[in-house]
Amino acid sequence: MTRVVLTLLGLILAGPALAGTEMLCQVPEGLVQADFAMPRVAAALAAKRLEVAVIGSASSALVSPGGAGKSYPSRLETALVADLPGVAVRVSTYAKPRQSAAEMQREIAGILATQKPALVVWQTGTADAIRGVDPDEFRTALEEGVDALQAGGADIILMNMQFSPRTESMIALSSYADVMRFVAMQHSVNLFDRFAVMKHWNEAGVFDLNAATKKLDMAEQVHDCFGRLLSRLVVEGAALTRQGEKAND
Repeated sequence: MTRVVLTLLGLILAGPALAGTEMLCQVPEGLVQADFAMPRVAAALAAKRLEVAVIGSASSALVSPGGAGKSYPSRLETALVADLPGVAVRVSTYAKPRQSAAEMQREIAGILATQKPALVVWQTGTADAIRGVDPDEFRTALEEGVDALQAGGADIILMNMQFSPRTESMIALSSYADVMRFVAMQHSVNLFDRFAVMKHWNEAGVFDLNAATKKLDMAEQVHDCFGRLLSRLVVEGAALTRQGEKAND
C-alpha cells in the first residue's frame, strides 16, 4: 500500500474522531463570540507571524505527565496553526500559582518588552475571589493592566474564572465576573466567559466537572476545547477588523 493511500486512509479514519471532538466543544450560539475587533492580531496575520502571550494562574496548566503540551495555551497554539494556514504562531505562557490581578498587572511591562505579543490572553479572578480582594481594587488592577497592554500594542482577551460545582457555594465569584464583564465592555476588549462555558458543559452533561480533578483525560479534553474556542474567538476578532476596514474604504 502506497504512502499516499495510507495517508488518505488515516484521514478517513480520523474523520469521525475529529467530528466528535468538534461536537464535544460546542457551546450555545453567542456564548463565545468576538464583540470587538482585534486590529493588532489582524496586522500580525497580514505579516504572517502571530505572537500570543497567556498570563494567568495555575489553571493555565495541567498537573500530569506532558501536561504543558496538553494545557489550553498549547492547545490554542495547535488550533491557531490549523485555523491560520501560512501563519507562524507562537503562544508563550506566563503563569504563576495564586497570582492576583494586581500581581499579574505588575509583570505586564516585562512581558511586553520581552515578547511584544500582538495578543494577550489574561486569565484572572479566582485568586482575588479566594483572597477576598475588594472588587473595586480588582477592577483598578484590571483597568490599569488593560491600559498598559493596549498602550503596548497588544489586543486582549480577558478570561474569567473556572466553574466548579464542588466550590460554587464556597467561593463568591459573581462580583469578580461582573467586574470583568464591565472592564471588557468599557475598554472594547473581548471576554472569554470560561465560567459560563464550563457551567453549560456541566449542566448539559458534556463534562462531569465534579469528577474533573480525578480524571486527567477529562481535564485534557476541557483544555483542548478551551484552545479550540479561543482560536475561534481570535479568528473572529481579526475578521471584524477586516470588515471594519472594508466598510471605511
